[in-house]
Amino acid sequence: MEKYTKIGLPALIGALVIFVFAIKTFVNIGYGEAGVLFKTFGGGVVTDEPPLGEGLNIVMPWNKVYIYNVKQQEVFESKMQVLSSNGLDISLDISVLYQPKIAELGLLHQTKGSNYLNVVIIPSLRAVARSVVGKYTPEQLYSTKRDAIQNEIYEQLGSDVDAQHVQINSVLVRDVTLPANIKAAIERKLTQEQESLEYVFRLEKARQEAEKLKIDAEGKANANRILNSSLTSNILRDKGIEATLELSKSPNTKTVIIGSGSDGLPIILGNQ
Repeated sequence: MEKYTKIGLPALIGALVIFVFAIKTFVNIGYGEAGVLFKTFGGGVVTDEPPLGEGLNIVMPWNKVYIYNVKQQEVFESKMQVLSSNGLDISLDISVLYQPKIAELGLLHQTKGSNYLNVVIIPSLRAVARSVVGKYTPEQLYSTKRDAIQNEIYEQLGSDVDAQHVQINSVLVRDVTLPANIKAAIERKLTQEQESLEYVFRLEKARQEAEKLKIDAEGKANANRILNSSLTSNILRDKGIEATLELSKSPNTKTVIIGSGSDGLPIILGNQ
């Protein structure tokens, strides 16, 4: 029995060691993740090879794997304080969609580490937001330049972090909060401008209507002038004779006195 015990104990220990090594040899990486390999005896962080992909990976037990989320992620900065071009305090709510560059994951781990969001993206975002917003007045920030500010922050932020192994996919300025008195003044000004534009529109419409009436009146006057100049006594007499002939054909009882009018036209006496 003692002999079997002496044989079995080392075997058990060996089996446990093999089991532990086997567990450490296989590393499972989940969906949307990638692994950075650290070689304990081979130069540290591996930067010249692609990161480990999803699924089961075989890794020597003395090495280590750092797993990163490589899906698109979002960071939301609420009430970021910046200054406008005239020195007024402005509060911004900004969302940024970002993700690490998978091919450069080893370099990101080596130079910035897993906390790259707080080391790279957020400091750059704050600096860029202050720089961009500082070029605009509160009125521009509130009304007309929201999209321009958003695009400028996106382009500048993307450029700043590109060399730091991170990519920016989108920037959204969700809200711009101005001091209450400034906001009220801007809204009053915008209302007055809208009322002024409406007044100008009404004046222009009235002018166009007046012009139309003038043109119509001139047209009628010209028509009457032409008609009057063309209606001679001979033409009127001929028209009267034509009308008399037509009336004489009517079955209604009537009396026609030829040549009794002051202008020589017939006088027609009906039975009504």
